[in-house]
Amino acid sequence: MLIKIGTKNESTRETWLEATLKQVPQGARILDAGAGELQYKRYCGHLNYVSQDFAQYDGKGDDSGLQMGSWDQSKLDIVSDITAIPEPDASFDAIMCIEVFEHLPNPVLALKEFARLLRPGGQLILTAPFCSLTHFAPYHFYSGFNRYFYETHLNELGIEIVDLKSNGNFFEFIAQEARRINFVAEKYCNTRINLLEKLLIKLFLLIVSRHAASDKGSEEILNFGYQVRAVKKAGR
Repeated sequence: MLIKIGTKNESTRETWLEATLKQVPQGARILDAGAGELQYKRYCGHLNYVSQDFAQYDGKGDDSGLQMGSWDQSKLDIVSDITAIPEPDASFDAIMCIEVFEHLPNPVLALKEFARLLRPGGQLILTAPFCSLTHFAPYHFYSGFNRYFYETHLNELGIEIVDLKSNGNFFEFIAQEARRINFVAEKYCNTRINLLEKLLIKLFLLIVSRHAASDKGSEEILNFGYQVRAVKKAGR
């Protein structure tokens, strides 16, 4: 039996992002803030795409936690701090910042910079983990962001949320982490899970799958992360 629970974090987020970017008008100028390796440029063929990143992560970081191994940022348009992007006020029709906030020492300053760069009526497209393991260290500063982070700070900046939805729920999140047990055991314990443990993990995944099928709101206590589309109000 193929058990899929806990495997759809990234695919669900990317499906939402692709659909959201399709709503941005043809030819609009969009900033991909914290663009990394430009992995979302493929959804922006109808847009005037501009990428930005600080370009200091090399794939290995400080060798702690989860690292990519290699990381190519040679195709970036702008190399700068995300809180001081060298572009004029109101110079973008849209900004997306996908899975970046946990890597910023001060994500609120980044939001303020986005508010400066967006024209009135411009769209802000955001995702960040609700809870995350240490990755890209030493550039990992927050373990995650709840909906109240966006509701509080975007409102203060005159940016209105028009779409806010959770990705996954409690059961899907703990299933995702259960799937990491063998990797973590190998890396940090120098052990591997045995056949009995594999069966027990499979049983656990079956249990959480059953509960997830009837879930009616556990995302409010734990999920993969929130997906946000917001619009800068006129006169701001």
